[in-house]
Amino acid sequence: PQHKENFIKLAEDGFFDGVLFHRVIKDFMVQTGDPDSKDTKEGQRLGNGGPGYTIPPEFNPNLYHVKGAIAAARQGDQQNPKKESSGSQFYIVVGKKWSKDELVTDHQKLNMYIRQLLQEEEFSGIRNEFIALQNEGNMEALQKKVMSLKDTIEQHYNVSLEKDFPADRLETYATIGGTPHLDDAYTVFGKVVEGLEVVEEISQVETANGDRPMEDVVIEKVKLKKMSRNKIEDKYGYNLLGVED
Repeated sequence: PQHKENFIKLAEDGFFDGVLFHRVIKDFMVQTGDPDSKDTKEGQRLGNGGPGYTIPPEFNPNLYHVKGAIAAARQGDQQNPKKESSGSQFYIVVGKKWSKDELVTDHQKLNMYIRQLLQEEEFSGIRNEFIALQNEGNMEALQKKVMSLKDTIEQHYNVSLEKDFPADRLETYATIGGTPHLDDAYTVFGKVVEGLEVVEEISQVETANGDRPMEDVVIEKVKLKKMSRNKIEDKYGYNLLGVED
């Protein structure tokens, strides 16, 4: 509710008119809302601007990082242990589709054991494969290789790499996609219901260092339209679970 009201107020004040999508990462998300991007030089690093305040987190188990979700950006945990949101910066999720096996795997433990595995002489062939894929920069193939070693690691080290994952999200992330590792860490407060193809197009633009697009992608103007809960649900087929009017 606080994120929603804050967004509405800023939009009514014209705060977002003219800001750039200043951070774009393919197959991840597109970020905007930095007021410093309105009057910026080419190549200037952005992402630190805001209205001068933060918002307490409002995590909701029914709102998660499915493709098209709108969530508040924030500083990292080290500088921001309370996970307070930026007062204006937000991102739209693009993400990718995940296999159900990927979703129920503890990737932190998997990567830790892979590092151990690659040090063992009997797995030198696998180590050479990893080095070749890294040199090629083939991250997709590298990730597939990581997942293919799950059974080997569980048997070799006699460990389980399974983790609990909300059952209601499994099918969504497998069929629609998103960024599940951001769940319960960044506040989701909206969803794109029309024009997701525009978000996808933005996510594919060429970027420079700092993930800023080479050519400016500008929000020309934000317009607000109020609709009833029933009309939204009927028009878009979107169930507003636990969301206030």
